[in-house]
Amino acid sequence: MYRRYTATTLIREIVLILAAIVFAIPLVALVNVSLKPVNSGTGALTFAWPPTLDNYVQAWEQAELGAALVNSAVIAVVSVALIVIISALAAYPLARVTRGWSRWTFYLFIGGLIVPAQLALLPLYTTMRDIHLIGSLAAVIFINVGTGMPFSIFLYTTFLRELPMDYEEAALLDGCGPVRAFVSIVFPLVRPVTGTVIILNLVGIWNEFFVPLLYLSGSDNTTAPVAIYSFVSQYVTVWPLIFAGLVITVIPILIVYFSLQKYVIKGFAGGLKG
Repeated sequence: MYRRYTATTLIREIVLILAAIVFAIPLVALVNVSLKPVNSGTGALTFAWPPTLDNYVQAWEQAELGAALVNSAVIAVVSVALIVIISALAAYPLARVTRGWSRWTFYLFIGGLIVPAQLALLPLYTTMRDIHLIGSLAAVIFINVGTGMPFSIFLYTTFLRELPMDYEEAALLDGCGPVRAFVSIVFPLVRPVTGTVIILNLVGIWNEFFVPLLYLSGSDNTTAPVAIYSFVSQYVTVWPLIFAGLVITVIPILIVYFSLQKYVIKGFAGGLKG
């Protein structure tokens, strides 16, 4: 439907343009500093000329970003896959069963959003130590799955409650069991919320610093954020190398985000309907 261009529309466009500029300034500063010589004394928004790519080479070699990116990718992919599978399977009966235990179990999962993660640091660390997982990627994966499930189950459950049961009932009448109906009918229908769950958890896990630092300390394993932190010391902080490392590590997650962005708002909005 055609809408007239009014003064209100102009004001909204100006506000959006200004907001875009404000959000773009940190990104410009990030890339700009990464292209400056290490000993450059100019400000973050003073454009580097001539630009240099030496910082990227040094950041890659000194921080061993190659191995760190592989570890980050393994942790992120395995964690997100487990979160999607477990959360979707848990949300299906919570959304379809109307008994009291289903409602209270759903509230129990939601309680995981309220409890501060810091309260569980000591018992979780001692548990991982007792089962000899400190220093392994499995420890970080377990923690990520546990912390990512409550919100993911919330999104899946509320989305499924708004999803008609017609296709499932038809599949059950044709002889499909509940598991087959879920895999073949229900899970493809929740693709928008699955994309939202993937991207939200992936961004958080990829950028996670404290958990890998705590559980991988003293081992040969490290992740990209922890590797970049190696350029920070008590007396010297090499900002061009840090920013170059940040640019390198942000590129993979940006590619994934732009690939899934059409599902993010759709799935998030659908998940909040319930």
